[in-house]
Amino acid sequence: MFKEMHDLFQWAWLIPALPFLSFLLIAFVTKRSKGLSSTISILAILSSLGLAIAIAYSVIRAGAEIVEHPAIINVNWLNIVGLKIDFGTIVDPLSAMMLFVVTLVASMVQIYSLGYMRGDVGWSRYYAYQSLFASAMLGMVLATNLLQLFIFWELVGLCSYLLIGFWFFKVSAREAAKKAFMTTRVGDFGLLLGMLFLYTKFGTLDFVALSAALNTSFQDVVVVGTASYVTVMAFLVFMGPVGKSGQFPLHVWLPDAMEGPTPVSALIHAATMVVAGVYLVARMYFLFDFASPAALQFVAGLGAFTAIFAASIAVVQNDIKRILAYSTLSQLGYMMFALGVGSFSGSMFHLMTHAFFKALMFLGAGSVILALHHKQNIWDMGGLWKKMPITGWTFFIGIMAISGMPPFAGFFSKDEILANALHNGHPIIYAVGLFTAFLTAFYMCRLFFVVFMGPVKPENQHVNESPWSMTIPLMILAFFSLIGGWAALPEHNFAFFVHYGEFEHEAINWFLAVISVLAGLLGIGLAYAVYVKKVIAAESMAARFPGIYKLLKNGYYVDEVYLWIIQNVMGGMGKVLYWFDIYIVDGIINGLALTTRGSGKLLRRTSTGQVQMYAMVFFFAVVVLFMVFAFGEGQLTALNPLATLGGVK
Repeated sequence: MFKEMHDLFQWAWLIPALPFLSFLLIAFVTKRSKGLSSTISILAILSSLGLAIAIAYSVIRAGAEIVEHPAIINVNWLNIVGLKIDFGTIVDPLSAMMLFVVTLVASMVQIYSLGYMRGDVGWSRYYAYQSLFASAMLGMVLATNLLQLFIFWELVGLCSYLLIGFWFFKVSAREAAKKAFMTTRVGDFGLLLGMLFLYTKFGTLDFVALSAALNTSFQDVVVVGTASYVTVMAFLVFMGPVGKSGQFPLHVWLPDAMEGPTPVSALIHAATMVVAGVYLVARMYFLFDFASPAALQFVAGLGAFTAIFAASIAVVQNDIKRILAYSTLSQLGYMMFALGVGSFSGSMFHLMTHAFFKALMFLGAGSVILALHHKQNIWDMGGLWKKMPITGWTFFIGIMAISGMPPFAGFFSKDEILANALHNGHPIIYAVGLFTAFLTAFYMCRLFFVVFMGPVKPENQHVNESPWSMTIPLMILAFFSLIGGWAALPEHNFAFFVHYGEFEHEAINWFLAVISVLAGLLGIGLAYAVYVKKVIAAESMAARFPGIYKLLKNGYYVDEVYLWIIQNVMGGMGKVLYWFDIYIVDGIINGLALTTRGSGKLLRRTSTGQVQMYAMVFFFAVVVLFMVFAFGEGQLTALNPLATLGGVK
């Protein structure tokens, strides 16, 4: 049976290849035909989804065998002296889960875009970028080595730049695209250094070979300093995920990425760019295992800080997409600190469930924005549940899922992360995660109550539900947001939810689960009391604590701090470097040039072309040389008394 499955796994390369082929067809053949372009793109990603489902099912059937022996197929790409590079595909529980999530969300986004992007002049270009984006992420998931992964990693960054700045005629969109591209490059520089150091030390970038090399190094007592070296490499590799997955302090690009079309935001936040960093840490988890405990402690601490940091900012935001963006930052922090505390399965499980309900809520927000003629301020909305029932009910399911309410998907994944944090000896991180769960339930229900249950605005009286091309993807994602968490129940043993080194999830700790549910209910209740029953006036709280409100509203002024550093510190350094360049470097070069030019002018005067002048100079030169030698010999005779006795001739 496993051989038959392996035959299927050999076709995994088609999953990224099909969207890439659709990108080429749209870009070079069908770009003038909008209908044909979107049809090709959607058929390609649906075909990839079908193949991903087949591979995931085969992985489930293979069970522990595929965990111990991943299906790896490599083709040599470059082989020169001292350097061998393979390109290939790896099918294991982790990649199978990611293939399913990426293709499902990308399919729903592309179908949804038929309604959302209708009439846009860049229709074909949009679907070409969507296809390339999906292909890049899928290629990264299947990569068998770090170099191959890095190529697709950078392609993912390029696609995010193209799609965030899709409406390039807007200055804000152009600036947001550049900000995303440049900020993530900071982290990518660290990742590239880590790759170079790994290759220098172990002579390979292949995941399996690296893991084996690390095992060998740590079994050999002769190797000195390996742990510290590996720790440095782990920190460098982690810089890439810090940028891509929006961890503090490189989180600043993600809220501004909302300038792209809303379906793009759904794809970026749910299944592509931002989860790429989490996936990389998971794929390279063996590196962190062999590093000093400080490496995973740093991952856990930074993830926990990002989770509560972003959640606190989301509490006072008014733009519906920015609220969801800060929510994504917070949930990415959850995934990162889960990896840091050793909850590998919890992190990957939350990545999957988050993809379902975050894509659902972004697409739901897009449905609202389109119905309200691109209004995004939640205070311009209200009473939309009755006018847009499908959008309202599906959005409600997403809210319950992210708030961790049973039996929705987020309850199971969030509970596993919190339980593992406490079980593995991280009570402070557990407390931070629990408080973040309370804040998440509060600000997400704040959004829901204001948008869907608030008073109807007079200008919104004639709002209608979105077309079926948009509501069908909402219902499909709502279905997975509802039942997606059941896969982790102990009796299900889904192989692609394995814990690192183990085969299945731990049983639910119902005591801790009740505590986390109570924290969520408290957040929901507080939001209901403030924004529905008006027991506490939100405006009065903002007026009572204006400093805190402004601090949160402006995201702790991190962007302003960066701007000040760029303008003053880096600007000052630039002025110093400019002075040094002008007066020292250029001064030396210009001085040498002046000296050369002056010498040339002087020597030029000796080149008159008159033979008589040359003969005279030659005569005087001979006279001078004769006098010099004669004077020198006379001096020598005077200084040497033996010369008069014939001792010196």
